[in-house]
Amino acid sequence: MSALPFRIGFGEDAHRLEAGRPLVLGGVPVPHAELGAVAHSDGDAVLHAVADALLSGLALGDIGQYFPDTAAEWAGMDSRVIVARALELVRERGYVPGNVAVVVTLDRPKLGPLRADIARSVAALLSLPESEVGVSFKTSEGLAPAHVQTRVTALLVRAGEG
Repeated sequence: MSALPFRIGFGEDAHRLEAGRPLVLGGVPVPHAELGAVAHSDGDAVLHAVADALLSGLALGDIGQYFPDTAAEWAGMDSRVIVARALELVRERGYVPGNVAVVVTLDRPKLGPLRADIARSVAALLSLPESEVGVSFKTSEGLAPAHVQTRVTALLVRAGEG
């Protein structure tokens, strides 16, 4: 494994939205969402992107390698399981998350009131202080109203050096 004191990872996830499905972002159910994610798992685009950022930072592939959407056992799975596995792989290689930056693109509902809840949830999953989880929101300006997309950058530091 690399002797670098830190590594940077990037993750991205997107889901089509449909009526009658729940919308969960960062482990937080989004109240009053008229549309929810179409996905094999629970469709949490924030946690999928967080897991991919952790994995990419250490060149460990992506969540599809560990949790293929063709495997029945992962159907409807809570995405916190995905993040826990990615975090385990990172820790096995001597790294821990230092901070993450999350950007969610969603036209509606407005997510501002959930910012602290999402940051708190992601921070707890990664064993980080809330101050190390940045969460921002964008809209697609009407370009993709039935779509959610998340991008995440993660700083991974050698355990004991953070």
